[in-house]
Amino acid sequence: MFTGLIENIGTVSSIKRAGGGLKISICPESAIELQIGDSVSINGVCLTVVETGRDIAFEVSPETLRNTNLGELKVNDKVNIERALRLSDRLGGHLVTGHIDGIGVTIDKRQEGDYTFYTFETPPKILRYTVKKGSIAVDGISLTVIGLDMKSFTVAIIPHTLTATNIGGKGIGDKVNLEVDIIGKYVEKFVSKQNNDPSLMELLKEKGFTD
Repeated sequence: MFTGLIENIGTVSSIKRAGGGLKISICPESAIELQIGDSVSINGVCLTVVETGRDIAFEVSPETLRNTNLGELKVNDKVNIERALRLSDRLGGHLVTGHIDGIGVTIDKRQEGDYTFYTFETPPKILRYTVKKGSIAVDGISLTVIGLDMKSFTVAIIPHTLTATNIGGKGIGDKVNLEVDIIGKYVEKFVSKQNNDPSLMELLKEKGFTD
């Protein structure tokens, strides 16, 4: 489990074929304490450390390559790094599992004052769980949705996030990994199982959650 608060930026130092997948080595910008077997979020994807040293290495399966943007990485690309959450840590972002729900495409990037606004074209299966002022992980970064329509959502990036993550390097057409807030999935499952309960549905309607 992760929080979406990026700890480090890494540079891809090598990419090698490994069976049907890839072995990706990354050089962090600053020292990071890791052991073989640790879970780490790379651009929002939960991977297992297989080598440590100056560089850290991960093996990426064919399934992960098909469902994330990791297969498009090139040497010298920047990636977001976050170690797994410990039970004693503060939860500063939101709960992020590291299991990508879909891929978005950057369709707009604009500067307004100190803020950079990004709009991502998004699959319907992602928008289903996306709400204005709700949380979403974009390449592992915990962000707040400020705008939403039938095909896309928009986020505002503060200067700190722009420099502390790789998002500042994203341009029009670039793909990003997306993970929705898992709480929304649990709520949907609970409600779908209980939708035959008149008292529950009446309560949800009273509170404005259903029509």
